[in-house]
Amino acid sequence: MSDIPIFEFPKNEEDFQKIWNQFENDLGHNDMNMQRNRPYCGQLHTSEGIRGATEIKGITFRDLRDCFIRAIYLSASHLDKELHDEANKGEDAALCENDLYKLDLNKLDPMAISQNLNCEVERLMGIFPNVPNPRLSE
Repeated sequence: MSDIPIFEFPKNEEDFQKIWNQFENDLGHNDMNMQRNRPYCGQLHTSEGIRGATEIKGITFRDLRDCFIRAIYLSASHLDKELHDEANKGEDAALCENDLYKLDLNKLDPMAISQNLNCEVERLMGIFPNVPNPRLSE
């Protein structure tokens, strides 16, 4: 008998789809895919994981803009500590959007801005931190 493992092809469509989604993810297909129906198969605490599947509710586009501005300042503590500290006040922050132009955005991590934006939106929605229970079921 051979020591080579034999893969049994899935017998139902759901199992096949799970394997196919993992295959696409492993090949990096979902890294470049902006389709809304792509799987949430990233780390749980990121927007690519379960956390990212949460629908945004109860905020306006202006609220989203404010969250974006705070997210940039929260990602720029190494450039301007004062603006960072003010942004930490959330809705109570007194920030001028024109101060964004004083920052060298090339010195900021775009994914840090994205993660901070997620957190600011969750705070407005009253669900921060929106992280699933990391305990594994036994």
